[in-house]
Amino acid sequence: MQSNMNTIERIPTSVTKVLFETIKIGIVKSNLISMIAGLSMALFVHHLSFFDKIGNVALALIGTALVIGAAGVFNNLYDRDIDGIMERTKNRPTVSGIVDVRSGLIIGIWIAVGGLVALYIAAPLSAFCGFLGLFLYVVPYTMWTKRKTIYNTEVGSLSGAMPPLIGWAAISPDILHPGAIALFLLMLIWQMPHFYAIGIRRMEEYRAANVPMLPVVKGIRRTYVQMNVYLTALFLCSFLFWSFNPYIAVANALLSLGWLILSIYGYRRKQEDKWARSMFIFSLNHITILLMMIVGYSLGAPLL
Repeated sequence: MQSNMNTIERIPTSVTKVLFETIKIGIVKSNLISMIAGLSMALFVHHLSFFDKIGNVALALIGTALVIGAAGVFNNLYDRDIDGIMERTKNRPTVSGIVDVRSGLIIGIWIAVGGLVALYIAAPLSAFCGFLGLFLYVVPYTMWTKRKTIYNTEVGSLSGAMPPLIGWAAISPDILHPGAIALFLLMLIWQMPHFYAIGIRRMEEYRAANVPMLPVVKGIRRTYVQMNVYLTALFLCSFLFWSFNPYIAVANALLSLGWLILSIYGYRRKQEDKWARSMFIFSLNHITILLMMIVGYSLGAPLL
């Protein structure tokens, strides 16, 4: 009896693990943070409390998580051939066959529809932004550019910059507000050095899978130069936050400048793999600190 109970208890854990790996739960979580930042900033700008829009907040969280999860499912299904070659992705359920194409499509379609419906109930514009992010990730990035051009990262970053707009639109339709644009550009630019660092760290895997990442095709030196261009742009992006909150603008400026210094100094002093790893880790700290500051100030300032 005890043995049977243990077996029963392990099954949900296994199913949950398979589902989370199929929808790329890590990407879902990280994108939810930027969505919450957009939502929180919109609440602050329009002098609304969290509880004024609690329904929209809940629908935005559910809808965004489902839409991003659907994008992960479709990406996993389409890339299962190259995922099987790369070390970090070779054990994904879509590669091992635990999740076959038919099952994956059913999961992806249903959660995509559910997510878009939830976003539409919150605000039609939020659903449009969610659909646009899903489409950009699956078609222009996954199906068109990922295997064909070194500019696949730029195309993919467009999708990754949509969550703040999804959150903002769930609260207010003015997604051309300077605050919304600042968040969109922040996420758009930040992703470039972040994914270049991943590209360098996993360069041989991408080469084996014939994925034309910039460091694979043009070399690390070219990637380093281009990375610094984006880090400079990220620093200049800081001024867009000044009208929202000078401290956040200064924080982004200091973090971006520190990242640029680390790039230049580390490239000259460290081995390439260690330099790329330090750049990757700094990128995660950079965006986490900044988004948490934005959420904290947006939700906390009205209470002061």
